[in-house]
Amino acid sequence: METKKTAKSSVSKTATKKAGKVPAKKNAAKQLKDLFEDSLKDIYWAEKALVKALPKMHKNATDAKLKAGIEKHFNETKVHVKRLEECFAAMGKKAQAKKCDAMQGLLDEGKSIMEETEAGAVRDAGIIAAAQKVEHYEIATYGTLAAYAKVLKEKDCLKNLLATLAEEKKCDELLTKVADTAINSKAK
Repeated sequence: METKKTAKSSVSKTATKKAGKVPAKKNAAKQLKDLFEDSLKDIYWAEKALVKALPKMHKNATDAKLKAGIEKHFNETKVHVKRLEECFAAMGKKAQAKKCDAMQGLLDEGKSIMEETEAGAVRDAGIIAAAQKVEHYEIATYGTLAAYAKVLKEKDCLKNLLATLAEEKKCDELLTKVADTAINSKAK
């Protein structure tokens, strides 16, 4: 009979063998600073894409509190873009966007939700769900970037990243409140 340790290691070996080791690209990050800069490019693209997507969500929302929250976050998102540009400048880099596949997927899902729901409370509930997925992605990203900035002693970036992180968290809380106090009950 195999011990738990032996069973565990054979599962790991099998899983590793099937999954395969991923070779690094030629221009792969070699240091944390490289990963930090690459991740900034990703979230910069994501924030710019949100500036385009949020007005569509606003136009399709019907609840007044939801519309107000989307509008407020649209204005914050424009500031997030500027803060990221300040991060690049503080590091002596030109602001560059690199397509963020994760955000593209979340935006595609949001569009799909709007297409698959009738205007009203059900669509509003779907918009909130899609928006919260975006917020959770951003919260994870800004939290990680802030941790990197702290280690890299990028004080100006850290300040900007933490300010944006706080706003993303507040937006998520607002979306939860709007869903819990009105939308979800109307949508049932």
